[in-house]
Amino acid sequence: MTATTTMPNRALEHPARDEIRLEQVLHALADPIRLSIAGCLSGADEGLPCSAFDLPVSKSTATHHFRVLRENGVISQIYQGTAKLNALRRADLEALFPGLLDSVLEGIVRQTDRLGES
Repeated sequence: MTATTTMPNRALEHPARDEIRLEQVLHALADPIRLSIAGCLSGADEGLPCSAFDLPVSKSTATHHFRVLRENGVISQIYQGTAKLNALRRADLEALFPGLLDSVLEGIVRQTDRLGES
């Protein structure tokens, strides 16, 4: 059974913790755009709206990337007014795959430093 986050007339499906699979998480994080979204969310104290991300893709493509992250258990999305707030599912991922998310996020920093990317 999937967990849902609801607002009046709106529901976003999220996999329940026990439905999250390692290969799906790795697939979701394998794309550079989705990896950058996870990196941005890692430094956020609270959920960020989709509009807070400066992504080099169209709005519809960005929506696709956020959906892949949500459907594979990497992020949660909840509506606040008309905006979707995005947050890493850090506690769920840590419980299922200890150290994985922190290793991936540290890898982003190391790669950026190594390649001189901003």
